[in-house]
Order: sequence, then structure tokens, then C-alpha cells
Amino acid sequence: MQGFQRRVVYITLYEGIAIVAASAGLALMTDAGLGHSGVLAVAASVIAVIWNLVFNALFERWESRQAVRGRSVRRRIAHAIGFEGGLIAFLVPLFAWGLGVSLWQALVMDLGLVVFFLVYTFVFNWAFDRVFGLPASAAPRGPASVAGQGA
Repeated sequence: MQGFQRRVVYITLYEGIAIVAASAGLALMTDAGLGHSGVLAVAASVIAVIWNLVFNALFERWESRQAVRGRSVRRRIAHAIGFEGGLIAFLVPLFAWGLGVSLWQALVMDLGLVVFFLVYTFVFNWAFDRVFGLPASAAPRGPASVAGQGA
């Protein structure tokens, strides 16, 4: 699976799991109920989807120009850190406003979620590539290509 279809399946699965996890995490870290936390998680998910589309398009464009093909552990770590780092810039103000806390408190809460999501993003991407194969930007060249190779 490649291109737009791959991105739609990826984002749908990733964000569905993320909304459940973020709702529970925000509810546990604040006095906000699960309903209020769920609304913030959905808003965060919308932001994350837009960021995901932009970040992955840029990452895959960069990746397609690399001499070494595949997705090593190092490349997967760089992907996870880049995605989550960019997302912090968008979500901290949202959490501060939505939860009525300072930017510092929102950052601390978001860092708690980031620790979870760094691991989640890494594991999800690895599993997604194993199930659906690597995108064309990372697939080894030539007839010896195997889905998920380079993992």
C-alpha cells in the first residue's frame, strides 16, 4: 500500500488509538473529567493529523533522497522525535487554554504524554511497516525487496 491510501489508513489507526490514550492520560493528570479530556484529545488529534500529513510528506521527501534505503532504528527514532517535537509546539497552547493552566503546567503535562507517544509512535510505525510494508521512499531498490525490510 502506497501514497494517499497508506496515509489515510496510517492516520486513522494511529489517531484512533491516540485519542483513547490521550483522553485517559489527560483525565488522570488533571481534574478534568473524561468527557472534557476527550474533547481536548479530539482537538489535539485534528492538529496531529494535519501535522502528521505535513511532517510525513517532508520526511518521506528527505528519505527518498538518502543513499541508504530502509528504516533503521536510528531513522525511526529521528522520525519519532521530529514528529513529537513539532507537535509540542502546537499542543502546549491548546492544553493551557483548554485546561485553564499555565503554559509551563501544560508543557509538563504534554511532556508526560510525549514520553508515552515517543514510544507509541516508534512501536506503531514499526508495526505498521511490518503489516503494510515500507513506503516507496524507504523500500529497498531492486528485485530483492521484501515488505518491512530494513526494520
